[in-house]
Amino acid sequence: MNYAEDYLSFLVHFHGSRDYFECHEILEEYWKETAPKERDSHWVGLIQIAVALYHDRRGNKKGAARTMAKAIANLHAKKPELLNLGLDPEKLLKMLGAIHERMLSGSPYESISLPIADLRLIEICQSMCVKEGYIWCRKSDMGNAALIHKHLLRDRSDVISERARQLSLRQSKTEDRP
Repeated sequence: MNYAEDYLSFLVHFHGSRDYFECHEILEEYWKETAPKERDSHWVGLIQIAVALYHDRRGNKKGAARTMAKAIANLHAKKPELLNLGLDPEKLLKMLGAIHERMLSGSPYESISLPIADLRLIEICQSMCVKEGYIWCRKSDMGNAALIHKHLLRDRSDVISERARQLSLRQSKTEDRP
């Protein structure tokens, strides 16, 4: 089975660096390129898992549980797609349900491993982890503030510039109207 490079990168960050923010960024861009109008895409479900775990790890249990519930609802209808991604859909959904319950109970964050059924996919991702300097299935480094609070610490100058540019364009169009 051939897998998209972005999906492989998602898995490497999910299980290697445990950078769930990066997982979200990678798959969101891929989703927007491949199926932007499909709000219920399996890609969105995988993004939601990463976002839920990011919130959970930061202690935002309410946001984590809400996002995980959305992921579960989305992925229940996507079992064939999950299977095509080398995942075990039944194990995944059962695991996500248990994680959701843990989040609702306020229990501490725990690193997880997605149930990958394709052994070749695991080998590919493990090899990519070695190249990136990650350890496959290593637990999150809870002392790494740059990992835990990435959205607060990242450089957003390009996003801010683009928003200013878009605002300027909208204002120009408004001024041009009679």
